[in-house]
Order: sequence, then C-alpha cells, then structure tokens
Amino acid sequence: MEATRSSPARDPGRLSKRSLSSRIWKLRYGYLLLLPGLIYFIVYRYVPMLGNLIAFQDYSPYQGFLHSEWVGWKHFARIFEDIEVLKVIRNTLWLSFLQILFAFPVPIILAVMLNEVRSERFKRLIQSVVYLPHFLSWVVVIGIATTFLKNEGVLNHLLRKLGQEPIVFLQEPHLFMPIIVLEVIWKEAGWGTIIFLASLAGVDPSLYEAAVVDGAGRWRRIWHVTLPAIRSTIVILLILRLGHVLDSGFEQIFLMLNPFVREVGEVLDTYVYFKGIQQADFSFGTAVGLFKGVVGLILILGANRLAKRFGEQGVF
Repeated sequence: MEATRSSPARDPGRLSKRSLSSRIWKLRYGYLLLLPGLIYFIVYRYVPMLGNLIAFQDYSPYQGFLHSEWVGWKHFARIFEDIEVLKVIRNTLWLSFLQILFAFPVPIILAVMLNEVRSERFKRLIQSVVYLPHFLSWVVVIGIATTFLKNEGVLNHLLRKLGQEPIVFLQEPHLFMPIIVLEVIWKEAGWGTIIFLASLAGVDPSLYEAAVVDGAGRWRRIWHVTLPAIRSTIVILLILRLGHVLDSGFEQIFLMLNPFVREVGEVLDTYVYFKGIQQADFSFGTAVGLFKGVVGLILILGANRLAKRFGEQGVF
C-alpha cells in the first residue's frame, strides 16, 4: 500500500505523446505510402496559394513579391466596376446553371435505368460504353466534336444530302452553350453513373420484394426504393457541384472559343488566362481567381448547412 502511494504520478501528456509516437511507428509503412501524395498536395496545391498575395499588390515581376506596391482591395473593386468582368460572370453562371439543370441529372437517370436491367452481361457492356469517354482528354473530345460540327463536317454533310442548308454550328453564338453542355454529358455522364450504381449496390433486395408484394409497379419501386437509396449521394454531389459554380472548365471552353462566340463563351477561367497571362495583368487576374474560389467556398458551406437542416448528412 505504501509502495503504491509513493510511486510517482504519471504525466498524462507524456503518456499521450508516447502512445502517439508508438502508433505512428506501428503504421510507419502506411505513412510512407501516404508521403508522396502528401508532398504533391503541399508542393502543387498549398505552396502556390502564397501567390494569391499579388491580388493585393500592383505586382511587377521585376520587383517581386517583397517590393511590389501594396494596393489593398483595389483589384477586387475592379471586378464589380468592370462591365467586361460582369459579363463574364454572367456567362459563367448561366453555363453552370445549364450544366446543373441538364448534365447533373443524366448520371442519375442512367444509373436508375441500368439498375432495372436484369442481364449482367448487357449491363456491363452498357457501363463500359458510357464511361469510356471519361478517359479521353478534352483535346480529343473537342477534335471529335469539331469533326462532326465544322462546315464540312458529318452533320452538315447529312443536311446537304437531305436538301437542307448547312448550319455553321461552331460560329453560332446561340448554339455555343448547348454544344458545351452536350459535350459534358457525353464525356462525364458515364463516370458519374458509376457512383450512383455503387450506392444502389447496397440496397437490400428485400425492399424491392416487399414493394412487389404490396403491388408496387416498376415506377413506384423506382420512386419509393431506388431514388431514396441514392438521395444522400445526390445531395453530396450537388453540394460539391455548387462549389464549382464559377468553375466552368478552362480547357474545354478555351478549345471551343473563337471570335464569333467569344461574347457568350468567355468565362472566368478563360478570362483569367487572357487577362493574367496574355495581357500580363497578374494582380487583377489573381484577384478574379481568388474571388471565384471564395464564392465557391461560401456556396459549399451554405449548401452543406442547408442540406443538414433538411435532415441530410451533408459533406462534413
């Protein structure tokens, strides 16, 4: 009893440090596997974020970060004063709205349709066909689209065969955004379908059997069993998509732009490139990019909070 009382008290802080170090040592090989990815994100994602400082400067490459003049919120004020920037923001928001309205539901519809297919061989064949375009680069996709849509392309050749006047698809401003949305659907719909099919794989088959016993037809089974099973996945992906509402994709738009459609096709990503790189207005281009990122963050936080208020799990 006396020996127990005389023993020194153990320091909980020292014990926690020791247990942490022992856990790290025990999982050392896992951390070694994690290290290359961690280094990648630090070097190529987090360190470049320091360059956002030039959004608050009149940055000059000759003077560098330390000696360029600090101007505060001057470049951010220009975003709301420049008519050209406001036009670009309008184009970006309209394109994002079209993609959410038309492109976002397509993987859900495909997943529901494939879930109703009973032949596993046919289902795997369709899955392979629809998600194969995801692995093509945008350069290849735009090349294929151009082959079909150019003045001497496949579609205009068919129109001439039918006795119709050819349509200059790539130079019509009102056709630019529909073409962009159709390209996104063709390229990415199959890949999104995999996510929803993975969610549907966890549905208990007894739920469908019970619905059949209750007299539910195919449409009622889809409405009351299939869609509720993927509702949380839909909400999470929609929240993440809202975070990219000002991110319309640089490569696709850049490759599709031409002087005839620039008025309706210029988006924030391409505007930052032309303004910041080609015209060397580095500070203003960085301010526009930073503004886009902050808006995306606010939309994600707001949508996530709204989803939780309606009883959904949310992203975090």
